[in-house]
Amino acid sequence: MSDLTKYTQTRAARDPEFADGLETGYTEFKVGALLRQAREEAGLTQDQVAERLATKKSAISRIENSAGSIRFSTLERYARAIGWQLSLALHPPR
Repeated sequence: MSDLTKYTQTRAARDPEFADGLETGYTEFKVGALLRQAREEAGLTQDQVAERLATKKSAISRIENSAGSIRFSTLERYARAIGWQLSLALHPPR
């Protein structure tokens, strides 16, 4: 286990606010990383996705690097632009 993992686990255990912020930040990062990974697997650049969505490369970069406040409709459009389908799953907390 890394020092960072130990630190975050210890701090989260004693600081509920930190734990909530950590989970939110990780979720936002994960969404953006999934979008980038899907785009790359589709063999597309940010420029190509931007062109398909009639926007700028900087907007695609922002989505992929900070997807926390992204609208579901934007996720759907992004998925279609890369030739993928979007699915949503709900599950109880882990």
